[in-house]
Amino acid sequence: MFTPIKDRTVLVTGGSKGIGKGIASVFAKAGAKVMIAARGEESAKAAAEELGAKYVTGDVGDWGDVQRMVAETVAAYGGLDILCANAGAFPQTKMVDMDPDEWDGVMRTNLKSAFLCVKAAIPEFEKQGKGRVVLTSSITGPVTGFPGWSHYGASKAGQLGFLKTAAMELSRYNTTINAVMPGNIYTEGLQDLGEDYLATMAASIPLKRLGAVEDIGNAALFFASDEAGYITGQTIIVDGGQILPESLEAIGEI
Repeated sequence: MFTPIKDRTVLVTGGSKGIGKGIASVFAKAGAKVMIAARGEESAKAAAEELGAKYVTGDVGDWGDVQRMVAETVAAYGGLDILCANAGAFPQTKMVDMDPDEWDGVMRTNLKSAFLCVKAAIPEFEKQGKGRVVLTSSITGPVTGFPGWSHYGASKAGQLGFLKTAAMELSRYNTTINAVMPGNIYTEGLQDLGEDYLATMAASIPLKRLGAVEDIGNAALFFASDEAGYITGQTIIVDGGQILPESLEAIGEI
């Protein structure tokens, strides 16, 4: 039995949809006080109302906005215990067609934002005497590659490079930082691709199904628990075994 996290405060960036909303939902069901941060007010408000959470809008790549997100979380709930730095962008453009500004935009949203959010949360973790940070990385970049995602893959691998040193620096505040690395997760963005496409994706996974957003939320919840208090600078892959087969033929042998 894990120690309850009831009434602990969690800030989830990119929490209005997709994996971020799944993370927010898992924490809300566990009794945490959830603040959803997102760029769009309409989607953030809708998610907050659905989950019984609160919301704040802003740009995770802007230092002033990030500081305000943390400040509004503290003002609303009296502190900050857990930061889930989840916000991310994943446009698919091959390098030959990619404008350099698109590369910079993905790095800003995915990688720079992780640094800004952690930096903004440090004073609160110092006040609390402890803290938890969970990054949403990916198997794409650190483990696998996919055409059109050179910038996305680089940003997600960069998060893991940041993670190692951040774990050492955050230790003085009794704060841990770890990362969840999702594989193919069923989100709103996949709904319009059709059943045939989704079936093809699932066929390449040993467990024969796409993951649910709650699967990522459950991993984040573990990293945020008291029982994970001696784990920092680490990663967990949540992919249904996707990275294990060395070929599609291997899948056929299962």
